[in-house]
Amino acid sequence: MRTIFLSLVFSISLFAQAPVRYTLKFPAPHTHYVEVTAEMPAGQPAVELYMPVWTPGSYLVREYARNVENFKAQDSQGHELTWSKTRKNRWKVDAKGAASISVNYKVYAHEMSVQGNWVDAGFAMMNGAANFMTLVGAEKRPYEVKLGLPSGWTRSISGMKEGSAPHTYLAVDWDQLLDSPIYAGNGPIHEFEVDGKKHYLVNEGEGPMWDGPASARDVAKIVAEYSRQWGGLPYDKYVFFNMITESGGGLEHKNSTWMGTSRWAYGNTQDPPEIPGGGAAAAGNRRPNRVGWLGLVSHEYFHLWNVKRLRPVELGPFDYENETYTRSLWLAEGVTSYYGPLALRRSGLSTQAQALRAMSGAIGQLQTTPGRLVTSAESASYNAWIQLYRANENTANTAISYYTKGQVIGFILDAKVRKATNGAKSLDDVLKLAFERYSGAKGYTPEQFRAVASEVAGVDLKSFFKNALETTEELDYTEALDWYGLRFRPQPTRGGAPRIVTGVTAATTSGRIVVSRLQRGTAAYDAGLNVDDEILAVNGYRVRPEQWPSRLDNYKPGDTVDLLVARRDKLMTLKMPIVADEAKSWALEVKTDASDEQKAHLKSWLMQ
Repeated sequence: MRTIFLSLVFSISLFAQAPVRYTLKFPAPHTHYVEVTAEMPAGQPAVELYMPVWTPGSYLVREYARNVENFKAQDSQGHELTWSKTRKNRWKVDAKGAASISVNYKVYAHEMSVQGNWVDAGFAMMNGAANFMTLVGAEKRPYEVKLGLPSGWTRSISGMKEGSAPHTYLAVDWDQLLDSPIYAGNGPIHEFEVDGKKHYLVNEGEGPMWDGPASARDVAKIVAEYSRQWGGLPYDKYVFFNMITESGGGLEHKNSTWMGTSRWAYGNTQDPPEIPGGGAAAAGNRRPNRVGWLGLVSHEYFHLWNVKRLRPVELGPFDYENETYTRSLWLAEGVTSYYGPLALRRSGLSTQAQALRAMSGAIGQLQTTPGRLVTSAESASYNAWIQLYRANENTANTAISYYTKGQVIGFILDAKVRKATNGAKSLDDVLKLAFERYSGAKGYTPEQFRAVASEVAGVDLKSFFKNALETTEELDYTEALDWYGLRFRPQPTRGGAPRIVTGVTAATTSGRIVVSRLQRGTAAYDAGLNVDDEILAVNGYRVRPEQWPSRLDNYKPGDTVDLLVARRDKLMTLKMPIVADEAKSWALEVKTDASDEQKAHLKSWLMQ
């Protein structure tokens, strides 16, 4: 009896490890479909399959199942099995006790975004969550994906381990499968090594305006800088999927990243000369987009440590069918945004002026967003599913971006740690210690990260974190500016005349001035102007798109003007006061009287 029992346990154990195998084919890629066949163990009267509704790193329910059609199921003998939908993203198959089943379905793939799927006559770029379904409870099984490439397609690549057959990839579990995009086509793949590890830059869409070899060399510099910062590279290979398709965005994965960009974002250009004091860059011949693209690379690559391995405790294991909430996206995304441009400067890919301008931009965006006084950094993180990814014309009045505030908090926290340790430690050391303690399957709680930061700084930072993360109090820049010898540049004026501010963001629609956004607490907002109002005249005189808002320069602060507007075709007049812009500048620059010690701190920060 004992022998029979052990044999049964052994058989069940082997069955539990049986892989789920997918075959992907593209019989008519110009129609934007990928055909999926999934062979999976069953052994039960009925089995249920599910498809994810969201992709980790992008906090929005995207309903991938809406693109699935022609679902069919068969047993190993080819007999059709009946099935039914049990949820929007679940299929229940009457397996009739078959040891294994085969599921076939088609996925419409015409979304050129880092969260979607794309297939056309030239190439395919596929996101696991948008492509695959599996058995409920089969998350720990191994997975295999085999591609059947169309005629003329010659290559494929993924961050997954390669199988023994061409165009075959292996994942240790469901998480790794969904975390590993797959490319197929003919795009150039630039290979390079850093620290003995292989890296691949896939430049789909590379043409004469994009310098492929140079872009790979620059990416290698970013990799080398982060390897220095973190103390090595925690993978065997890494893939940069760069879709040069006039798209945008980026999404991190454990062994790869998917980025979208423009063909005009990278070319053979030179750096402009550095400007003493870190002021605005001179009119040089570097394309601004080049540093922008490298910043995207830097941000997404930094994620392989911050969030893919060192993560908030809530972000794993994932529930792919429901929202996953965390209050730590200010750290996972915001601090990553802090290091993105910083690493470019440290690796010699940007100038001091560009590094300061990037930090200035984040501070300025935060300080001119009314929502900073309404929503805290932790609340913004928690509400990502309903705010940042579902923004409307009023979002800036009620919410903030955890990317932006987290970036600014990172700047202040870094300086605070440096000052507390007299320059011996920095935020780099905080992250490394947190990585040492909480990377992998553990994850960290907000309290644990705060404790690590206090430990490295040698001072209690509880009060700082409470104010910066849990409240809507204004951030204090004094300590950081003083440490680096920086200041906010005085607000410029137009020939001594005050700058007029209305709080209106308007769009030109068919030759009309239409209000698209209003900033809370400004003259236009308080005067009763509405989003979608059409501005027709100022003080009885017609105003055209090219004359708005400069027409208001004819008036002085304290005056009141009559705005003639059309609201749902009804004419009305609103009285709006003319108000001078008294907001300070948030542009960082080096103080002319900065001490040698402050200059040394700045140099240490930027590693010049």
